[in-house]
Amino acid sequence: MNRLSLTLSRGIARVTGAALGPYQSAVIRLGFAGTWLLFLLREFLHRQELYGPAGPWGWNLAKELTADNHAFTALLWSDGQLWFECFYALSILASAALLLGWRTRTASVLFMVGVLSLQNRSVFVGDGGDNVLHLMSFYLVFTRCGQVWSLDARRAARAEAARARGEQIPADWVGPALWAVLALALVLATVTGRFDNGWLIPALLWTVLVVLALWWAVCRWAKTPDPRILLDVVANIVHNGALVVIMAEACLIYATAGWYKIQGSRWQDGTAVYYPLHLDYFSPWPGLADLMSSSGTIMMAVAYGTVMVQVAFPFTLFNRRVKNVLLVLMMLEHAVIAVVLGLPFFSLAMITADAVFLPTSFLRRLGVLAARARERIVRRGERTVPAPRAAEESTPGRVGAA
Repeated sequence: MNRLSLTLSRGIARVTGAALGPYQSAVIRLGFAGTWLLFLLREFLHRQELYGPAGPWGWNLAKELTADNHAFTALLWSDGQLWFECFYALSILASAALLLGWRTRTASVLFMVGVLSLQNRSVFVGDGGDNVLHLMSFYLVFTRCGQVWSLDARRAARAEAARARGEQIPADWVGPALWAVLALALVLATVTGRFDNGWLIPALLWTVLVVLALWWAVCRWAKTPDPRILLDVVANIVHNGALVVIMAEACLIYATAGWYKIQGSRWQDGTAVYYPLHLDYFSPWPGLADLMSSSGTIMMAVAYGTVMVQVAFPFTLFNRRVKNVLLVLMMLEHAVIAVVLGLPFFSLAMITADAVFLPTSFLRRLGVLAARARERIVRRGERTVPAPRAAEESTPGRVGAA
């Protein structure tokens, strides 16, 4: 009984004492924000056809559909062209801010609003990766995904170093000002009845707004550290729970896909991979597709291997070595899909979902390598700057005399 109590107390202390998986949460932040940002930039010239008010999936059709499924999209608040252009630009800026880790809490909320609004505006646009991004954008709001590899983390480190030197830290007014603007927008949207399709998203937005306002007030005016400690504990519990949900979602995606494949006759006879390779829509490199499909043995091995890996992956999480091997195989498979089938954003979304299971030691080494590469680039840039000539370093009188 004492051993059980000790185990439970250690588990509770671990869950409440820190936000676990800081590197994993940073990876999924970088991955999903980067994937959505690249998609928005690539489709910038085609944004009208995809999500514009005069696109094939018209504004009235989208309005009718969202009235039935109660999906949230801010693009249906107005059918004006100016509103659409401003919102598309806002989505790009929110994705870039989340990618850089600038004001991560605010950026994650704006990122979620942008993803849900654009995808729910035209539900028939996507390749499967949009469904993953749709879900993960919602979960990212609950994570503390800016602990490492972010501008927020760098700002916090500088502030901590300044405190250690005994310097006075100036008050941060950027965050409160940003949230004041967003609070005004939320109040206007609520008062004017824009949230008429469902209660989930407006309830989430108001909850986040109130909690962060409370957090700012506690940090600024609390006389004892107890309220801040309590808020940290609650935030850690929410973060750790969201990270578990993200992992469970990734396992569910693979398990569902694997077991559905088992029931398909084409997967049973090993020919399922052959057919998409010869569809014009999924053949950006016909020569490469023909080369891969020229061997029936390879096609059968790929088909059976895909099913086995997807079905087995959720059961390998308790064996680190086997799990890491399957992670490498799945990431390589998605990389091949990106090139051979021309589905880069689907593959990037799935690789990012897989990255939540990467070992912390590997991610730390990856961060060290990235930091070293950045330092080398900076040093090379400094070396390319021409040094001042000796004549220019001489006294001004000599130059004037000349």
